[in-house]
Amino acid sequence: MCGRYGISVTREELGEYLKEHYNIEVLDENITLPRYNIAPGQNAISLINDGTKFRVGLLKWGLVPEWSKDEKSGYKLINAREETIAEKPAFKKSFLQRRCVIIADGFFEWYRTTSTKTPYYFYLKNNNIFGFAGLWTVFTREDGSKLSTCTIITTKANTLMEDIHDRMPVILNEDNAKLWLDPSLKDTEILKSILVGYNPDEMQLHQVSSRVNKPGNEGPDIILPVNPEKTDNNS
Repeated sequence: MCGRYGISVTREELGEYLKEHYNIEVLDENITLPRYNIAPGQNAISLINDGTKFRVGLLKWGLVPEWSKDEKSGYKLINAREETIAEKPAFKKSFLQRRCVIIADGFFEWYRTTSTKTPYYFYLKNNNIFGFAGLWTVFTREDGSKLSTCTIITTKANTLMEDIHDRMPVILNEDNAKLWLDPSLKDTEILKSILVGYNPDEMQLHQVSSRVNKPGNEGPDIILPVNPEKTDNNS
């Protein structure tokens, strides 16, 4: 699964990335950066394609299906398994019509035993920004107001992650992200072929402080190694 992630860059750095790869010139003024400890229920910086251009904005993390009776259901749908998104009622419409990419540069997972829960931070060796494959939708409240929400798609863990957890978020390079975002693409086999574990040789991890366990905790220390000498470079 993926239950916590971050994007540790500045607004200027994200702006440069989006301009270079997606021809996006302006950032929503409500986007605040850096964010080191993004949790379910919080806003996720997300990309969509409206059919003519790429757009960036905020989606609440935790998908609330449009037919849901209660927006609190989003906390149960922070992740979608790639194996079943084409069939599950909560996801299948968005899989064909509302795909998004959620911007990040690292994510957290916990190694659990019967008595302990140890957090690890996963990121790319080149420290680049990347995107999670996601789905989004719009829920209409009783008062008529709209709530746009999203979920992060997960797949089987790669060899870097499998000793920590059996699932990982689907990470997309820019080419696959653009393919994923193409609203004209309806071929489920092509779409599913994108949803695979990222190359473990291009990733690394290290243990981080348990401060990440509390969503209210923020700051660059959240992603620092608790013991830099033991950082695993997967090399």
